[in-house]
Amino acid sequence: QVQLVESGGGLVQPGGSLRLSCAASESIVNIYRMGWYRQAPGKQRELVATITSGGTTNYADSMKGRFTISGDNAKNTVYLQMNSLKPEDTAVYYCNIVHSRGIATYTYWGQGTQVTVSS
Repeated sequence: QVQLVESGGGLVQPGGSLRLSCAASESIVNIYRMGWYRQAPGKQRELVATITSGGTTNYADSMKGRFTISGDNAKNTVYLQMNSLKPEDTAVYYCNIVHSRGIATYTYWGQGTQVTVSS
């Protein structure tokens, strides 16, 4: 069973930066898309950003211009650079990898890493 391991979360002051990383425990072939989602207390999980195997990125409106997603398909790793962090960015951040095998699609999730933005 493939496991995704996130790192890089923590406590940061408003206006600060963090870089999240997510690595798969084993090689994943035919990656279609990698992404980051987040879930704040009492709220539903929401999209942060995704990146396809071809490099096309998609961001939630509130993250545009502040967050940058990047990925390395060969290393099965996805990153999220977060700048100009705000208290409302506080949440558990989850990485996600979608890949195909034949006609089937498989989705893997990380265990989550806490990001807290507070002075």
